[in-house]
Amino acid sequence: MNLTNLLKVAITAILSNKSRTLLSTLGIIIGVAAVITMMAIGEGSKKSIREELSKMGTNLLTVRPGAERRGGVRLDPSAMQTLKMPDYESIREEASLITHISPEVTSSGQVIYGANNTSTTVYGENPDYMTIKLWTIENGECFNDEDVRKNAKVCLVGKTVVQELFGDKNYNCIGKTIRFKSIPFRIIGILKGKGYNNWGMDQDNVIIAPYTTVMKRLSAQTHFNSFNLSVMTEELSDDAIEQVTRILRNNHKLKQDAENDFTIRSQQEMMETMTSTMTTVQTVLVVAAAFSLLVAGIGIMNIMLVSVTERTREIGLRMSVGARGRDISRQFLIESIMISITGGLIGIGLGYMLSWVAESIGFPASVPLWSVVVSFAVCALIGLVFGIVPASKAAKMDPIEALRYE
Repeated sequence: MNLTNLLKVAITAILSNKSRTLLSTLGIIIGVAAVITMMAIGEGSKKSIREELSKMGTNLLTVRPGAERRGGVRLDPSAMQTLKMPDYESIREEASLITHISPEVTSSGQVIYGANNTSTTVYGENPDYMTIKLWTIENGECFNDEDVRKNAKVCLVGKTVVQELFGDKNYNCIGKTIRFKSIPFRIIGILKGKGYNNWGMDQDNVIIAPYTTVMKRLSAQTHFNSFNLSVMTEELSDDAIEQVTRILRNNHKLKQDAENDFTIRSQQEMMETMTSTMTTVQTVLVVAAAFSLLVAGIGIMNIMLVSVTERTREIGLRMSVGARGRDISRQFLIESIMISITGGLIGIGLGYMLSWVAESIGFPASVPLWSVVVSFAVCALIGLVFGIVPASKAAKMDPIEALRYE
């Protein structure tokens, strides 16, 4: 029998047993849809994380006090106070690959205006911070170096703070005075909204003030919580890290074999770490979903074995009129592959639909084309592999015994 005739026979057999065919394909449909959906959510999450981190600048470096933590060891408080004013000045003057630097001091608590109050965090920075973290002022203006030098009690506020204190996120509160830990701050600018990031943090629940004001009036500390730096280009990030490391080690008078008492992280490194973590999670989810394809393959084999038994007389009749064993084998292999591929195509469509639903309810999802190609190929392979046993059983039947079968 030629391939065309085999296909016709296979299609006729499949359509004559619609219920059994549906049950056979159900496992494949669910398995493929699960794999496609998991891949889409995983890829969408990685893409979303990369975009979120890119908004903060791909050439960003962050310097934090204390050596890199390993094994969850709690650091001594003194180890978290290693970044001082001389370090800031040395990096600003000596680091040729750094274009902007802002020391950072933070303080969390209640901010009050009249009878309204809300919890927020005040970030003590210098004017370079706006460029480094890509902040835009919607109304008003930023504080300047003179405000930093004079410890001016001025600040920039995010949209969430404006809404909580004034009842309207678009309210023009320029010139209003708010209080944070009993210290009055005059609002001179309103930040353009950024919304929530991928980790559920409200980026607009923020107040930015001169770092000298936060250090002396709020925190009463002489050390910095961190440094935010901007490198000339992303490609120079590694060289910039080496340069800043050398400057800080010299400032801290660390011996050659001594461990750094600070940690430097690049935005690219954070992006790679987050992407690697998401890839691991995605792989686990896909492997779990792929097991259903294995179960579906076993189900197809069982259904095909039942089909061979039920069609024993048909097989004997075909053999008696000249059909060879390999023709019978091909017939059942084609049926198995067609059932598997049909289920795969429906599963791919369902996977796209579930991905769209996931995206519509807030989960980032992006179906990679290669996952569709791989799913289709796996379905064909499952049909072939799990169809071999039934096809072999059918091909080995004795035509006379098959004709006698009741």
